[in-house]
Amino acid sequence: MPFHIVPRDITKMQVDAIVNAANTALQMGGGVCGAIFNAAGAQKMQTACDKLAPIQTGEAVLTPGFALPAKYVIHAAGPAYHSGEPERCRELLRSAYTESLKLAKKRHCKSIAFPLISSGVYGYPKAEALEVAKYAIEDFLQEHDMEAYLAVFDKSSFVLSETLLGAVKIYIDQHYVDARQPKSRNLLGVENETLAYAAPSMPLPMMAPSADLDGLMERLDEPFSDTLLKLIDAKDKTDVEVYKRANIDRKLFSKIRKGRGYTPRKPTILALAIALELTLPETDDLLERAGYALSHASKFDVIVEYFIVNSRYDIFEINEVLFQYDQPLLGV
Repeated sequence: MPFHIVPRDITKMQVDAIVNAANTALQMGGGVCGAIFNAAGAQKMQTACDKLAPIQTGEAVLTPGFALPAKYVIHAAGPAYHSGEPERCRELLRSAYTESLKLAKKRHCKSIAFPLISSGVYGYPKAEALEVAKYAIEDFLQEHDMEAYLAVFDKSSFVLSETLLGAVKIYIDQHYVDARQPKSRNLLGVENETLAYAAPSMPLPMMAPSADLDGLMERLDEPFSDTLLKLIDAKDKTDVEVYKRANIDRKLFSKIRKGRGYTPRKPTILALAIALELTLPETDDLLERAGYALSHASKFDVIVEYFIVNSRYDIFEINEVLFQYDQPLLGV
């Protein structure tokens, strides 16, 4: 963990292994396959593949990366899509991802990058191909520690639900304040844009009486890490479940858990809020512990807020929408 969606050229990625969307004969093809062969050194790669060919659809084999930055290339044969056999196609495509991950694990790889297998000339509908990739990788990472990337060339790989995108757009139109408002400072002295969080017609809250302010300051003394651990217990979740659902790695979570003055980044805190399935008030409180606040002057904040308000806690679905809007992703 975690799982990243990145708009990058897979042949230039600095990972332990990259995956080639291969044919069963392991012959150099076009598209991503051709790009990987050429970047690795076509003759050397073809010679290595010839020794392993043929393979079955859904299987994967491994070769050196040769001239690539990646140490290994894993050649996975995805299915050609047949509309009459959707379940069989899904099973074979999932297998191509899972077998690739198993090979990477066997070679002690810490990181791996995939293209969207079968979504090119093999005709697999991109929205369905993405769903299979997402859940196959996510399921594997629930049991194994590895950093996985899905490298895409453009946003056309993400054919999201028109209903979802439409609902998000309406929410943004209603709540996003595209204004260059002066920044304020919150109670911890951290600069932010909390003034923009309230709707323009909503009056700002009055200063609380002295006793209430004392109570607030007492609550602010509780470290962020203590609040997080209490929430994990209250939501009846385990540490492992939370950091995996938040799409953050174990080392970062351990650093957060130990506290000692460490404050994670805002996207990390929001990822934890999603993993814990917090309500909007609970999310606001958790952010406040670290000196942050949601802002309606931030499109990133408004998009995440939409999912929390509507109790949609699939972090990968949220990241797909954030990717569409050129926003930072959660948990990465």
